[in-house]
Amino acid sequence: MAQSDSILVSIILGFNIAILIYFIAINSSYFILLAISYFSVLRYQRRIEHEQWRRIIQSPLTIPVSIIAPAYNEELSIEESVKSLLMLEYPEFEVIVVNDGSTDNTWGKLKTSFNLYPIPADIEEKVPCQQILGLYRSPDNPSLIAVDKINGGKADAQNAGINVSRYPLICVIDVDSLIEGGALLRVTKPFLERPERTVGGIIRVANGCTVKAGRVVRVGLSWAWLPLIQAVEYLRAFLFGRSGWSALNSLLIISGAFGIFRKDVVIAVGGYRRGSLGEDMELVVRMHRYLREQRREYEMHFLPDPVCWTEVPESARNLGRQRNRWQRGLIDSLRIHRRMMLNPRYGTIGMVAFPYFVFFEMLVPLVELSGYIIVPISYALGMVDFPFLALFLTVAILIGVTLSTGAVVLEELFYRRYPKTSDIARLVAAAFLENFGYRQLTIWWRVKAFWDYFSGKTAWGKMERKSFTRT
Repeated sequence: MAQSDSILVSIILGFNIAILIYFIAINSSYFILLAISYFSVLRYQRRIEHEQWRRIIQSPLTIPVSIIAPAYNEELSIEESVKSLLMLEYPEFEVIVVNDGSTDNTWGKLKTSFNLYPIPADIEEKVPCQQILGLYRSPDNPSLIAVDKINGGKADAQNAGINVSRYPLICVIDVDSLIEGGALLRVTKPFLERPERTVGGIIRVANGCTVKAGRVVRVGLSWAWLPLIQAVEYLRAFLFGRSGWSALNSLLIISGAFGIFRKDVVIAVGGYRRGSLGEDMELVVRMHRYLREQRREYEMHFLPDPVCWTEVPESARNLGRQRNRWQRGLIDSLRIHRRMMLNPRYGTIGMVAFPYFVFFEMLVPLVELSGYIIVPISYALGMVDFPFLALFLTVAILIGVTLSTGAVVLEELFYRRYPKTSDIARLVAAAFLENFGYRQLTIWWRVKAFWDYFSGKTAWGKMERKSFTRT
């Protein structure tokens, strides 16, 4: 064999070993997070086991909340979602629905469904946003405020809601989501114990559930494979991903579908970054950065029981657009705040969480796709033996199955939201099958996001909506 060929073989072998080590490292970190999450959720369940929620509702210390729901072309779900928000169990709150220049009948449906009438608008611009065209109220729902504004994107609409809001806590949600009745009370309770906090709840998949009058009245699973697999993904992402980072006070993302913040802190950091590809994560990272630089003690929490139900994509086209945008948002947020990387000034955020998200979240699609291509080719060319190939597949696939199944087990141990044994069996089946085709497809979408991001693509992509299932 020529020396050049020998060098090439050595490089390929080294690359195979590097990929295997990477896969072992990332899966080991997942198992550590799973263990931390188990004990974190267990402690939380024991702590709230005897909570007297009625007393908390009646307490004069309960902090008023402004709920901000940006809406752009959401005519199919807007009425159901707003009704759900107005029925929340909470002593004092306002619902601010921001119509961000919708081009469909979202604004018309809002005005008709809730008999909106215009009110005088004298708004102080605390954070930047596009022009607000008018404020509206409902005679039947005094806690509802509707905002009509020029289109500026989701972050801009959230900023408009902040400018209109009256209360010290803001709860930002997606308008195509449904919050459970007691969820707002649960997610704001930590602010009674210590005000310097940011809190997010769990997002669950509404596809397959039955919704009536803005409430999920029967929890179920979709019979379509894409929503079913996403139900497992959401359990994995929240029950052991965010639970683990929350326990370490190193949570880098509060979901834009359901998060609650101190308004003064959000204003202090400049509100949501307009034009951001992942405005929810970017805001949280910026808040970490600001609070650390100000040397203020604070906590960012994920709570596993305040539930927000959301509709997930049912077509591969919509799912691909969503995952592409999520990946671009991740790249964007980490790039903007790259000075935090391995910077001891930012504590565990800079030294642990930020590197983890760079190497094991942002870069994982590139490494994983390379592994799926290079390792089998190396085996076919005789460069690696069968035990190496089997070890790679075990680490890449079987451990993934174990982790997804672990998330389903956490769900069954602590919450049992799915009443049927057949539902749990289907979730376990989905945890297994997602590793054969689905996972590789999401990897490809995320790899493509790198090209789209660095070529300057900023569009979110059109997401087709369906109305919630009704009885």
